[in-house]
Amino acid sequence: MKIIIAGAGEVGTYLAKMLYNVNHDIIVIDNDENKLQVIDSHFDFLTVKGSATSIETLKDADIKRADLFIAVTPIEEINITAAILGKKLGAKKVIARVNNHEFLEPKNREFITEMGIDSIVYPEILASEEVVSLIEQSATSKKFDFSSGFLSLYVLRLKKNSPIIGKTLKEAAEDNEPFDYRTVAITRESKTIIPHGNDRFQKNDTLYIITSKAGIDQLITYIGGRNFNIKNVMILGGSRIGKKTAKTLENKLNVKLLEINKEKSFELADFLNNTLVVNSDGTDIDVLIEEGIKEMDAFIAVTGNSETNLLTCLIAKKFGVKKTIAEIENLEYIQIAENMGIDSVINKKLIAASHIYGFTMSAEVATVQCVTSTDAEALELVVHNNSVVTRNKIKDLKFPKDAIIGGVVRGNSSFIAKGETQLLVGDKVIVFTLPIAIKKVNQLFK
Repeated sequence: MKIIIAGAGEVGTYLAKMLYNVNHDIIVIDNDENKLQVIDSHFDFLTVKGSATSIETLKDADIKRADLFIAVTPIEEINITAAILGKKLGAKKVIARVNNHEFLEPKNREFITEMGIDSIVYPEILASEEVVSLIEQSATSKKFDFSSGFLSLYVLRLKKNSPIIGKTLKEAAEDNEPFDYRTVAITRESKTIIPHGNDRFQKNDTLYIITSKAGIDQLITYIGGRNFNIKNVMILGGSRIGKKTAKTLENKLNVKLLEINKEKSFELADFLNNTLVVNSDGTDIDVLIEEGIKEMDAFIAVTGNSETNLLTCLIAKKFGVKKTIAEIENLEYIQIAENMGIDSVINKKLIAASHIYGFTMSAEVATVQCVTSTDAEALELVVHNNSVVTRNKIKDLKFPKDAIIGGVVRGNSSFIAKGETQLLVGDKVIVFTLPIAIKKVNQLFK
């Protein structure tokens, strides 16, 4: 697939690297020659210097042959204009990153389509939704929904008192029958394993488990975890993520938001009706104590600075806060943050990648989730008439060993897939896969 990416910033570079690793033909456009030189020195794909809104630059990048054009520069107006031009000049599909909530409103959807834009992505809004989901499901460190929540992928860390430590997957399942969940991956010492029946659970494993709404309580018991009520929440940073999160939570919980910029604090106070906005430096321990950090059930650090978010979450943990969530944009910090005891990490690059990745597959993809702390992806794939997966039961499909089918959504019901399961046309199938197996999975479902 020929993919052109406008914007060599962090999101664009991450997308280019990820898509290149699964053998797509990548071209990156940017005005900044220094950024392009960094890409040229590390990766083996083409770069074009110029403006993404220049017709000549787009032609130089061979836009007319592009299967997908992705505009992810920091400037919304450039992304919208570039996407419109890209489509007019021949790109089959175009995606634009935005930071204006108006573009997401249903009443404006037809207008976006008429402009020729196939999809828009607003990573900050998606990140906020993820934070709210983590607050609502306090025992997990990550949660990804498929088919409007019929099935979900939960990420949980095994602690030393977990009853399944030392058991194989098969033994743990037999001890907890009947079960409505499946472990689809384990991250151990920075390595991701697609597990099978004889693999054993170990202390500090991070588990990726597919389950339905009905199975979540049993799942928490299965790993020895517990949910707890969250009533008091402190948010550090009045960023778009912080602002949207506070707006969503303020009518359900007691929310306090700390913002160091005075002018921004006044704007937030006008926008938020039931959130206590405090103009102060949340990195100051005395300020945190004065504002009641010891009484908080959850602490959310979304300042836009990874180091600040990491440090303040560690401070919150020290004062007994049960749930800490940090926005970490430096990908190399994510594993460090989780190993240091921070409960949940969100990353806008991965969120943007999740939204865009499905457009690069020939199989029909309903949802993609790029999961932190692992190179694997969770795909929600639609089964069609001519799909290879309809020809045999799952156990006879010769499914790649580096991928696993977790669950199936069929009509208005969902269930965990087993070896005897026969996939039917119209099923939505949740597959957890490492990059090495994506091509084979794509062939099975296309």
